[in-house]
Amino acid sequence: MLFIEVKIPKEIRQYKETIFFGLSTRQFFCAIFAVAIAVGVYMLLGPTIGKETASWLCIVLASPAAMAGFFSYNGMTFEQFIWAVIKTEVLYAGDRRYVGENILYNRFNRKGRGDYD
Repeated sequence: MLFIEVKIPKEIRQYKETIFFGLSTRQFFCAIFAVAIAVGVYMLLGPTIGKETASWLCIVLASPAAMAGFFSYNGMTFEQFIWAVIKTEVLYAGDRRYVGENILYNRFNRKGRGDYD
């Protein structure tokens, strides 16, 4: 029997469809959300705290929203990564004890009986 092998490049698994300006859907909506945050902060706080301070505050507050669209770590999105960090550092944090067990010793020395079943 003859088999034909078709080789698929590894890059094909990393393909992401782009919709606008070469951005994926996730990146596009996160960028729009970041712009909305920056404009809202600038319009609301600009007259109150000054334009320069408001512009720095825009950068600080809009950066996480923009980063969420482009962030990828081991195939995880930003939200999945943050949840993994919270689980490992907060929810399941604590001492992890390793208790070893000598299986052969327990098998052959059951409370001095010495039976081999």
